[in-house]
Amino acid sequence: MKRLRILLTAVAALAGILLSNAADPTATTYDAWQCQGSSMPYPVVTRVAVPDSLGLQAVMINHVGRHGARFLSSSRYTRAMSRALAKADSLGTITPRGREFRKLVDLIVAKTASRWGALDSLGMAEQRAIASRLFQAFPEVVKNARIHAIASYSPRAIASMDEFTHQLSRLDNHVEIYTSSGRQNSPLLRAFDLNDDYRDYIASDGWRKVYSDFADAALPLAPVSRLLGVAYPYEEGEAQDLAKVMYKIIAGCSAMSVDAGWERFLTLEEYNAMWSVENLHHYLTYSASTLSSAAPDMDSALLLDIIKTTDAFIAGESSTPIELRFGHAETLMPLLALMHVPGCYYMTNYFDTVGLHWRDFYVVPMASNIQLILFKDAKGEYFVRLDLNEVPVPIIPGRSSLYVPWKTAREYFNRCLPLIDQL
Repeated sequence: MKRLRILLTAVAALAGILLSNAADPTATTYDAWQCQGSSMPYPVVTRVAVPDSLGLQAVMINHVGRHGARFLSSSRYTRAMSRALAKADSLGTITPRGREFRKLVDLIVAKTASRWGALDSLGMAEQRAIASRLFQAFPEVVKNARIHAIASYSPRAIASMDEFTHQLSRLDNHVEIYTSSGRQNSPLLRAFDLNDDYRDYIASDGWRKVYSDFADAALPLAPVSRLLGVAYPYEEGEAQDLAKVMYKIIAGCSAMSVDAGWERFLTLEEYNAMWSVENLHHYLTYSASTLSSAAPDMDSALLLDIIKTTDAFIAGESSTPIELRFGHAETLMPLLALMHVPGCYYMTNYFDTVGLHWRDFYVVPMASNIQLILFKDAKGEYFVRLDLNEVPVPIIPGRSSLYVPWKTAREYFNRCLPLIDQL
């Protein structure tokens, strides 16, 4: 009997070890480039040509884009990390790895030169490249076109608009370009600043508890300890805050054309875990979820604008075949969720699965955009194609067709709107 008890104990212990080492089915295994999340530079793309067999000619383009790659949005990340590293240095707990990270922080500060949040040279190139590919794909729309472009009041959004439109004018100096930037465009491009229902949701505790519970369980703190030393005296919540700051700094480097050398500071598993926390924050605050529809609903005016400008062009009430809008990740995430764009809309009560299905690096990399391209066939019928980051995606969930009659697409988009806003 004694031997049996010993055997059972050994089996139970082995089972416990195996269970503890079992892979978490909700853990992600993305590569380091993807783990940059919404700070990831714009992906390399090849525009998809319209099959000749369809007999379609492009006649109008509706574009909504995020600003291009930028310097870190604020100095608060580098300041917070610099303070902690300086404290660790003064206390004698800082590690050699911590000194390396301090050099990285100093490099970022020097390279930024107080241009926090400004569009950088990579971001400018991203916008010019998107504009060039648009011209190459649809020269019949761009040449001699009247172009209307708007941007939010943010300097990086304005600079993105300028780079994009300037490139179009270089490719065809016969275009007429009318631009507008400022707070008058906030209802379309910065609804997150104005919408009362959304602001009430953000102020509520529901999503915060989901996020904090997930962060408590998923956010690795060991990377911070490897910088500051095991004897560093953390204040309450400081280790978690610094882990989030550390992620922001590392993930933001490529957008600034800085080599972070992330392998010196993180394992890929830790990078994935840090990303998953930031990704969930984006999902809960700017996409559709089972907690609230306030985020997507606040972009109803933007979707309505896309519908109405398309209608006006078809009806001959508008002579503007190119409508450009330049905003933010916070502009696009709600819009894409409102439209139920594949990969940009995910509903679940199991929030630890979000990272497997809704990924900010796919939804809103730097310079992310959607383009609704209007086509006309030989019979005078209109069709549309929706491109996410210049890659065609199905417009209507459950259907694979990429070219949809405008009437059908319009009915679908209208149903996406809150009842009070439907046409």
